[in-house]
Amino acid sequence: MFFTSSYYLLGLCALVLISPVLAYLLWWFLTPIRQSFSNPPAHSYRHSYRNTATNEDEDFPSVHHDHGADVVRLSLIVPAYNEEDRIEVMLNETLPYLEGKQKADKEFTYEIIVVDDGSRDKTTEIAQNYARKRGSDVFRVMTLKKNQGKGGAVQQGMLHARGKYLLMVDADGATEIKDLDRLLKQMSVIEDSKTGYGIVVGSRAHLQEKAVAKRKWYRSILMHGFHWLVYTLAVKSIKDTQCGFKLFTRKSAQILFSNLNLRRWCFDVELLYMAESLNMPLKEVAVNWQEIPGSKLRVLEAALLMGRDLVIIRACHTFGVWRITKPGKREETKKQR
Repeated sequence: MFFTSSYYLLGLCALVLISPVLAYLLWWFLTPIRQSFSNPPAHSYRHSYRNTATNEDEDFPSVHHDHGADVVRLSLIVPAYNEEDRIEVMLNETLPYLEGKQKADKEFTYEIIVVDDGSRDKTTEIAQNYARKRGSDVFRVMTLKKNQGKGGAVQQGMLHARGKYLLMVDADGATEIKDLDRLLKQMSVIEDSKTGYGIVVGSRAHLQEKAVAKRKWYRSILMHGFHWLVYTLAVKSIKDTQCGFKLFTRKSAQILFSNLNLRRWCFDVELLYMAESLNMPLKEVAVNWQEIPGSKLRVLEAALLMGRDLVIIRACHTFGVWRITKPGKREETKKQR
């Protein structure tokens, strides 16, 4: 009896010790779901930019509205967090390229929206200098009061863009901006004329063999493991879901970014998962890419968070925790309330 009681007592002590750990792990695992319901709806945010012609603040337009003559051919959304050391190089390469396209094609119009994701450095100040020089019709700066994560920054930029086509591009300039021509060319092939849907994804998959040879062994294992999880749980048609160079039609952006739940890790995967679920035309195009010094990514932490988010994406969309609502239906629901 003594030994039996001792075993029960040891088991009880172990349970008491383990319970807080299990509770914390469950709390950590469910964080993306909790945040998706506690965060304000993405379309509820209002942002302003400085109109350089009047020197007054004006509200950003909504991607859901018809801007008529104010529509541009291309919107470039640049999420930026503490990028004062890298964003100037990217912009100095991007602006001359876009100006060259405009000279070659008078109908080509564009805007750049830099979304400062709550930076603590001079990112906004640097971007505002470009806005003053180029004019707010071409260059606008959106400064988020609180850091929302890269996904949240991209989402806000996309939801307030004027473009017929919307390009997500990283502030470090890792992908050559000239490769936009490849994406636009492919978009003209796959865009659905009836629905207006279409997404072209820049891909670094063709660079993997060279990259693996330079990477440390554990980074290669994590990379292959992540790709396997993405294919198994989420996206089947795209090999490189994480390249920060993606082109959306306006119609695709309206639906996908209005329904995006993840604002930090794996938001790219959720976008593409929803696109596949809606049978949107998807195409992957090889781009030139190079690693730029200054990355803030911590590999092991990122691996854990991204693995968790992949499971969350599949579970929430499969069991109806997250539902895809088309913009028109959302407006109808608001009116009914």
